[in-house]
Amino acid sequence: MEDFFKERFKKIFDMMDNSELKEKTINAWVTAAKEGGWSTEKIDKIPFTLLTDTKGINLIEHTIAVTLGAYGLAKAIESTYKKMPFEINYDFLLAGGLLHDVGKLLEIEESGDTYRKSRKGKCARHPISGAIIADRVGLPDEIINIIANHSKEGDGRPQRIETVFVHQADFATFNPMVMKEKGLLIE
Repeated sequence: MEDFFKERFKKIFDMMDNSELKEKTINAWVTAAKEGGWSTEKIDKIPFTLLTDTKGINLIEHTIAVTLGAYGLAKAIESTYKKMPFEINYDFLLAGGLLHDVGKLLEIEESGDTYRKSRKGKCARHPISGAIIADRVGLPDEIINIIANHSKEGDGRPQRIETVFVHQADFATFNPMVMKEKGLLIE
């Protein structure tokens, strides 16, 4: 299963310098997949959300899009501002982007030909279960902050700059899907 995640996230892992952070990121995905009862054959089919029609976009695709979006936003700011008002840790940004939804492997379960919220998902949403997994595999507090606060759970909470970028990229990929379903997306 480790090789599965290494392959899926290779492009992003190649952008990271910290090898220990890469390994712990893979360990978090493997741990969550095992605890959620997912096989590699099924992981590519998990929708990235249960809240709207994903139009076939799966959790892995969403994870990569969010991570690259957060990275692009950070790079755009860094290349434009004459003086940076904050420091960006790109390894934290990339690892946090990859892990922001790792808890969905516990939050979602298969139900016949469809997916639903699991019992664990009813007890704790993915930002919480993902942060717990990250802590258990020894990821730093900075990554836990990104995972725990990337969604509504982070509203009004102290956040790292990397958390802000992941949050914005996440909602930039999610909101258009909801708007499309509601007929609010102008096309």
